[in-house]
Amino acid sequence: MIARGDTMGVFYIESPATRQLQRKARVGDYPHLVIHSSIIRPASNRYINEYVRRLHGKPYSPLHPLLEGLLEESYGIMVYQEDVTKAAMAVAGFDAIEGDGLRKTLTKKRAEKKLREYRERFWAGALERGASPGQIDAIWEMMMSFAGYSFCKPHSASYAKVSYQSAYLRAHYPAEFLAAVISNGGGFYSTFAYISEARRLGLAILGPDANASELAYAGKGRELRIGLQQLQGARRESLEALLRERERGPYRSLEDLLARVALPLSDLKILLRTGALDALEPGLNRPQLMWKLLQRHREAGREPVLAWPEEGAWIPALDDYPEAQKIQDELETLGLIYRFHPLRLYEEALGRLDLVPACELARHVGRRVRTVGWLITGKVVSTKRGEAMEFMSFEDETGIYETTFFPDSFRRNAPRLNARQPFLLTGEVADELGAISLNVAQASPVERAVAASSLPAFGFGAGLLGGNGQAATLE
Repeated sequence: MIARGDTMGVFYIESPATRQLQRKARVGDYPHLVIHSSIIRPASNRYINEYVRRLHGKPYSPLHPLLEGLLEESYGIMVYQEDVTKAAMAVAGFDAIEGDGLRKTLTKKRAEKKLREYRERFWAGALERGASPGQIDAIWEMMMSFAGYSFCKPHSASYAKVSYQSAYLRAHYPAEFLAAVISNGGGFYSTFAYISEARRLGLAILGPDANASELAYAGKGRELRIGLQQLQGARRESLEALLRERERGPYRSLEDLLARVALPLSDLKILLRTGALDALEPGLNRPQLMWKLLQRHREAGREPVLAWPEEGAWIPALDDYPEAQKIQDELETLGLIYRFHPLRLYEEALGRLDLVPACELARHVGRRVRTVGWLITGKVVSTKRGEAMEFMSFEDETGIYETTFFPDSFRRNAPRLNARQPFLLTGEVADELGAISLNVAQASPVERAVAASSLPAFGFGAGLLGGNGQAATLE
């Protein structure tokens, strides 16, 4: 699982960059995960692919004979902070205090002056020991990849241990694991994205229920139950009161709930619209439930909205809400659709297009293809020329796939991209050492395809951003 990069939700190794590194490395053992936890830092990007090539057998020589054996476990690449200290001592004759001083200076901001002084001493010491200018430049440049932040090996090892523990839970208790991830605010992704991952893992997603839901998400076996914390706009004190009273026994009916716990009508309406009250009155649909609620609910001594003089509520014969209304209610009260992936809403229109699903992109390397995807996270970076570009992760029902928007594409497409709707993406499939991605040339909203068909359009607004009221991470 770790070697495949199937680590969404796993501590520290769920980011797109780390999952792609795992796919390139194709190893999931603990010693290599310790290396990966440290090497996956922005300043070391240029060394990651060389590390992977050496991992897979590419011959290499140390940058200087004096480094022989010092970096053997990481294939001649400096990975940990202490590698800087050891290299400075071996190549330039630094003592331990001076070498550690260089290591500390690399982690500080505005340390240019001090680094220039260290560079002069490093060059002088290395020349004395027979290093060539080219060797000295290469070693110093690798040391500079530790500028900003980096890990020492014990730090990386401790992180990798927690990663392994959480990976074990994901592998053997996926429902319980993802419930805990979502309930604690998630990691790199939104609740929407984690629920999609749960669905891809074959878990049944169960909606909120006044008798079955806890405040937090809950997982058991092959089921993931949405927690009442997901309800948008409901007062937390109301939800807590509902759960406290339930400790005395389950609610037998809507009337039993109303008699046992005093909740504002506005919160009860939210519960009803999410479907959390459905099981209390199995013979009634939601319009009938709303009718009964408005007849029986009393708040602050006032008469019910639909006061009925006779004992017992009168429920007229009413048609259930249409499916589109229930979907809209889910979006407004939960902030997401949980019963199915929202791409299903476009199924008929998308079925007319020649699309490659995420799970089959590897079969199309080097070809120009079209995909559909929902944006779940992204990161804007700058090229060496200072131009903006972005790495984005999209998902469809079959998986998550990574995309690259190079500067020209970024300028054309970035203004229209968002996490509120699906997009059609056209580009070339790339394979970098086993990590598949799509270099996007064109992105357009799926709504255009729907508009061109006879299907109704669904306006999602900001609803599908997901996660406990939080949006996907779009840096």
